[in-house]
Amino acid sequence: MVDGEFWLFGYGSLIWKPPPHFDRRVPGYITGYIRRFWQVGRPFVCGNRAWELMWRIHSEDHRGTPEAPGRVVTLIERSFWRSLVDPHASAGDKVWGVAYRIASSKVEEVKAYLDIREINGYSIHHTLFHPPDASQPEIRPIVYIGTPDNPQFTGPQDPQALAEHIWRSRGPSGDNKEYLFMLEQSLDELCGESGDDHVRDLASRVRELERRTTTTTDPATSSHHISQPDHAAAAAAAAPAGEPQEEVEKR
Repeated sequence: MVDGEFWLFGYGSLIWKPPPHFDRRVPGYITGYIRRFWQVGRPFVCGNRAWELMWRIHSEDHRGTPEAPGRVVTLIERSFWRSLVDPHASAGDKVWGVAYRIASSKVEEVKAYLDIREINGYSIHHTLFHPPDASQPEIRPIVYIGTPDNPQFTGPQDPQALAEHIWRSRGPSGDNKEYLFMLEQSLDELCGESGDDHVRDLASRVRELERRTTTTTDPATSSHHISQPDHAAAAAAAAPAGEPQEEVEKR
């Protein structure tokens, strides 16, 4: 890595929806974190119509409504995760994703784009990125993380309840399940070992919910109807945990 270069690590929708003006895309991984669907994908509301419009144009996380927000991924420091009771009790040592190098003449423009795209609970952190080819130099990108002290962080959830919530959530950017399926596919395509068991399990559960729906003989319970959620129930299921989460180290 050359001093002065600007790199960004994507571990969610940035894998398949990259930032503008990148001139290099490098698959690889970081360590010391785990990836979980523990961030509320709540639509951004600030009272400024121009900013809200930009959010709707650029955000892949807009997969729910204010009453029933969807779910998106964040990273949790492994040391903090070990202190939690997670139904998905195991996680690989590597979080796979993609590092993007931004053209030097476009860095400020892309930073502004990312601040809009990754607003709503995410903050900037720095990490060490490893290309799969050990002969390539390590990269020090920035990464946007929804830490446990942000109000959109939910903490551990029952996998089946989480899958059902993702299955029925939708918003201006589309169905929440599409985000899940795209993430699963994009990770599996990076390399032979880049899949994520947490993501795969949720995707499998959502597909089973769809299978049950499409095989039912009662049209009132078809997927076309279920995709319109009970907002009150979904909002209750979507609410972040009431107890405050311990803050993790930010550097």
